[in-house]
Amino acid sequence: MDVKERVASFKRAADRLRDEIGKVMVGQRDVVDAVMMSLVAGGHALLEGVPGLGKTTLVRTLAGALELEFSRIQFTPDLMPSDITGNKVAIQDDQGHTALEFQKGPIFANIVLADEINRATPRTQSAMLEAMQERSVTVGRTTFKLSDPFFVLATQNPLEMDGTYPLPEAQLDRFLFKLHVEFPSADDMHAILDRTTGWTEPKIEPVMDRAGLMQLRQLALDVPIARHVQDYAIRIVMATHPEQKHAPETVRRYVRVGASPRGAQALVVASKVRAILDGRFAVSAEDIRQIARPALRHRMIRNFEGEAEGVSADSLLDDILRVVKETA
Repeated sequence: MDVKERVASFKRAADRLRDEIGKVMVGQRDVVDAVMMSLVAGGHALLEGVPGLGKTTLVRTLAGALELEFSRIQFTPDLMPSDITGNKVAIQDDQGHTALEFQKGPIFANIVLADEINRATPRTQSAMLEAMQERSVTVGRTTFKLSDPFFVLATQNPLEMDGTYPLPEAQLDRFLFKLHVEFPSADDMHAILDRTTGWTEPKIEPVMDRAGLMQLRQLALDVPIARHVQDYAIRIVMATHPEQKHAPETVRRYVRVGASPRGAQALVVASKVRAILDGRFAVSAEDIRQIARPALRHRMIRNFEGEAEGVSADSLLDDILRVVKETA
């Protein structure tokens, strides 16, 4: 199969997956596409929005459309790290001998829904770090590898709400995307009510298995990126740092720390997937521009003045995209 046929096959598979999700998820096309991009790119996604916007429904539907092992972790203030990773328990055999045996926690799955992740304390949130970055879990002196693919899709409520804790910067950096789930339009509200207030419920059919997903991932990573397009991505990331000469005035004024090198990796990898979803086998500067906000908004740390004046990361990224040109 040549490249053109592989790209067409990828697009058909992605369209089928999108259609299955669309049976349950009304609207939110950008969020659905971004979650699909994260999954194919091998990254994790953080969905932020007030309760009731369908964040959990999206993850459940995605798991139903893929023949992958799924688990859900409901984050609460009293959740302990061992409730996520698992723990060693004493097991007694028929002869009365006792031995410690490791019982795996819910993190041992292909798709993990970390529901309301910012309801848990920072100590518990940090239990996700090794799993998200290294794809492994260490208990005592033993390290257990997680199965591939491993995808964390976390939901969180806005930090202004009661009973929430901000995620540590190190953990935020492990998410490929941070996505904002917006309130639906009036037409979408009608569709939601039509689907959820009757007798019938949509049935989700599996459209892809593990092998199919890994093939899509391999094809996406094979997408070439021209040197000048990669340079454009690098200059965007560099412009998030206030000490850089090409940083906009707003970044110099309101940002304390800019995006890490993981931000540049996220830009490039996700742009490759976006190109394939659009039926192209090359990354364009437009791909980089469209990916910049979800890939970088959670990697910019505002200073006190930026926090006090309510300057959003998206507005800072808009300034960066206006200043940084495609060609140096």
